[in-house]
Amino acid sequence: MTAKIIDGREIAGKIKEELEKRVGVLKEKGVTPKLVVILVGNDPASDVYVRSKMKRSKEIGIASELIRYPEDITENELLEKIAGLNKNPEVHGILVQLPLPNEIDEKKVIDSIDPKKDVDGFSPVNVGNLLIGETAFESCTPKGIMRMLDIEGIPVEGKEIVIINRSNIVGKPLTAMMIKKSGTVTVCHSRTKDIPSHTRRADILVSAVGKPKFITEHMVKEEAVVIDVGTTKDSKGKLCGDVDFEKVKEKAGYITPVPGGVGPMTVIMLMENTVTAAENQ
Repeated sequence: MTAKIIDGREIAGKIKEELEKRVGVLKEKGVTPKLVVILVGNDPASDVYVRSKMKRSKEIGIASELIRYPEDITENELLEKIAGLNKNPEVHGILVQLPLPNEIDEKKVIDSIDPKKDVDGFSPVNVGNLLIGETAFESCTPKGIMRMLDIEGIPVEGKEIVIINRSNIVGKPLTAMMIKKSGTVTVCHSRTKDIPSHTRRADILVSAVGKPKFITEHMVKEEAVVIDVGTTKDSKGKLCGDVDFEKVKEKAGYITPVPGGVGPMTVIMLMENTVTAAENQ
């Protein structure tokens, strides 16, 4: 039996329609949600991400502004700009595209964003609120994964969940969200011994390793839900994920493709957070 493919583009399309309605209601009240994206330097991957975010904003009716800075901008200049945006009542969401140049303290920059405008969900206030179960802006990739599971009717409660990633933007927040839904979570990483022994018992397996075809069919339990967060290029330059898709889909119950799985969900969750920020403010 072949796994059901979870189509992130289709799910994101339905959420987009809901967001358009919410934006319409805000505009009737004289409020246009506005997202400001700050991009430092000329990283080609960042450029692609930012373009897709701006394009999606426009489609939904969110006003968006891209502020570009050269690689040699000082940390103080950047912090001053963020302070001004924090005070501007017409700006509802602020996003600083990572990575930043080495001379700039990433943590200091993220910490400087007003938590009410932190639509990426990276601020320690939002992360802390998420951990203790309070209302928070949730990091967009984990939020997108949870929404996918919810819309597909895949329960988390009582399930064995294995997440291969411990980063602040995927693994840690996703762990908190899964626990909140009463899942039993194991987090694996580069120092974990015998990763396959963990993955083989996962009802829900989430991989964000960044190694093409890292997850083979021998690492996956029959009928498991396999969520692929990885995006890398294979030897032929083709975009692919962590999962050996063609082989694993013959064993899993559900699987996300790359591209077209988690990626579109991440972008639409950013849009949702921006609309929510405008409603809250």
